[in-house]
Amino acid sequence: MRSAAEVNEQIRALWLRAGGSLSAQEREEYEMLVVEWAAAIRGRVVEAA
Repeated sequence: MRSAAEVNEQIRALWLRAGGSLSAQEREEYEMLVVEWAAAIRGRVVEAA
């Protein structure tokens, strides 16, 4: 699993490539990345506990 920072960087790159307006395909990619990012954050919180 990638770190939250890695996924966040990919999200930022997607928005830059898209110029602030996502196509339907980019929207799907964005949604998958957000789910992956959230899982990475949860994993990090569990480790800290």
